[in-house]
Amino acid sequence: MELVEVKQELAIMLKRLKDFRGSLDLDQKQERIAELDEKMSDPEFWNNQEAAQTVINEANGLKEQVNTFLELETTFEDLEVSYELVKEEDDAELQAELVSGIKKLIQELNDYELQLLLSEPYDKNNAILELHPGAGGTESQDWASMLLRMYTRWAERKGYKVETLDYLPGDEAGVKSVTLSIKGHNAYGYLKAEKGVHRLVRISPFDSSGRRHTSFVSCEIMPELDDSVEIDIQTEDLKVDTYRASGAGGQHINTTDSAVRITHLPTNTVVTCQTERSQIKNREHAMKMMRSKLYQLKIEEQQQQLLEIRGEQKEIGWGSQIRSYVFHPYSMVKDHRTNFEIGNTSGVMDGDLDGFIDAYLRTSLAYLLNQEG
Repeated sequence: MELVEVKQELAIMLKRLKDFRGSLDLDQKQERIAELDEKMSDPEFWNNQEAAQTVINEANGLKEQVNTFLELETTFEDLEVSYELVKEEDDAELQAELVSGIKKLIQELNDYELQLLLSEPYDKNNAILELHPGAGGTESQDWASMLLRMYTRWAERKGYKVETLDYLPGDEAGVKSVTLSIKGHNAYGYLKAEKGVHRLVRISPFDSSGRRHTSFVSCEIMPELDDSVEIDIQTEDLKVDTYRASGAGGQHINTTDSAVRITHLPTNTVVTCQTERSQIKNREHAMKMMRSKLYQLKIEEQQQQLLEIRGEQKEIGWGSQIRSYVFHPYSMVKDHRTNFEIGNTSGVMDGDLDGFIDAYLRTSLAYLLNQEG
């Protein structure tokens, strides 16, 4: 990169930083951080652990956003100083370091911009993730277990906490269904990109003839909602069943009927939870899940009405998969909404999903801007 190009890149980065500062409202965020810090210093802060964790998550998210921006500004200022030195001394080694620093900062600015895209009401919330295999028995159930591992690895990379709320093992392998709580700042904002049908093409390890099989798994993503969100649920609309919890492989993890299944009769929405030994705790978790599901259903109905008003047709079904994972006859993972693709299938299955999430969020933002325009 020549010095002329370096100067141009610095000018572009300066504009981006100014735009970020303009949209951040740093003073307001720092005031909010001070308010949250004051709450956390209250001796009774931990009396309600759930409410305390919500405050901590918000504070950590705001601090990360503010501190990261200030670090980006400092890095940019250092690069400006290096640029002036290179101009004066014509030092090839220093110029190489400058170019390397610029490339690194560009990537950091892109990553930061992605975080700022998560501005919808519940993007910052924890997420509830459900996996449901399609037709195909063991094949699709094994695919569901592979996706379960993929999302768990992704969450671990992000430093998120993963909790299994419900797990129904497959008859021979894999899982029939699984529900995860993924806790961390912006968990829902990122994972909403994963909602839809995921398709796998591979040589089946369960087929003695070595034939190629196609499997489908549906991934549902919902924000975890707190009590501040009003969802009208009438007690008479709920059917509550209890049963004995079981773990992977079918072994009992409790000897009492602690697991809870709740059905919302008007919508036939079903949630189950068996993560706790206490039936009361499982019921609390299940009601949270129900609130999230009914909220998601309401949002989807509103979106469908908008599509009908606009005259748009959107098929929902196994044929409308969002992403294909091809292991044979070649290696490729491709997102059909953005056309983003990666040849390193093993990396993706180990949780390298950020490229897909980035592409989806940026595409969604471009669509919204076009609609507003």
